[in-house]
Amino acid sequence: MRKPLIAGNWKMNTTLEEASSLARAILNGLDGEEYVENVLCPPFISLYVVKELLKGSTIKLGAQNMYFEDKGAFTGEISPAMLTGLCDYVILGHSERRQYFRETDEVVNKKVKKAPAFGLKPIFCVGENLRENEAGKTEEVITKQVRAGLSGLMATSELVIAYEPIWAIGTGKAATGKQANNTVSLIRHTLAGLWDEEAADKVRVLYGGSVTASNIAEFVSEPDIDGALVGGASLKDIEFLSIIKQTAELKSTR
Repeated sequence: MRKPLIAGNWKMNTTLEEASSLARAILNGLDGEEYVENVLCPPFISLYVVKELLKGSTIKLGAQNMYFEDKGAFTGEISPAMLTGLCDYVILGHSERRQYFRETDEVVNKKVKKAPAFGLKPIFCVGENLRENEAGKTEEVITKQVRAGLSGLMATSELVIAYEPIWAIGTGKAATGKQANNTVSLIRHTLAGLWDEEAADKVRVLYGGSVTASNIAEFVSEPDIDGALVGGASLKDIEFLSIIKQTAELKSTR
């Protein structure tokens, strides 16, 4: 059985002090919850501080991005070598990286293939925009992104995929549980085509896009959705803790 995973993407929010306070509040509120794997993804500047706070806990740490070169004259970038020993996970191909920083499938693929070599587990994001969704191109877009993003990658259960429909990110307009589950099923089917069904069945696939404590149950009640990549709601400790605890309760009874 795939272990549920809830990851909080703090995006470009929180100062060092705010990140410490938020991480501490989440840590104190979990009460030893171990059924769900929990990952916090603060900004780069707070990774070390949050890592120190989480020592001895079951909460994992993730970075929000990385470059695909080991080192070099790439001002402002963070290499996978810099994250080794600091993080467990790294978010790659997030729609905001694709949209605002023009990251292509080729660039995302280079990152996804590089991360495991440095002991980092990719949280590989895919998702269609509103125009593509309304034109009925969801299947076409998602299939292309998965195949291109994972091209040349050997089958691994260390990979996590997050389906984040762009039209639902930060808009308050989430997909329905059924819509999300159908697309997650498509992702797993595409994985089976790239690798095989056994390998595809071991990969955890999350939903992301305006996830809140009010709607998380709708998503994690679905059989193919293994958790969530949470944005804005992960900045509110009480709400994020509720998302984790609801996931644990619903998934443990299945």
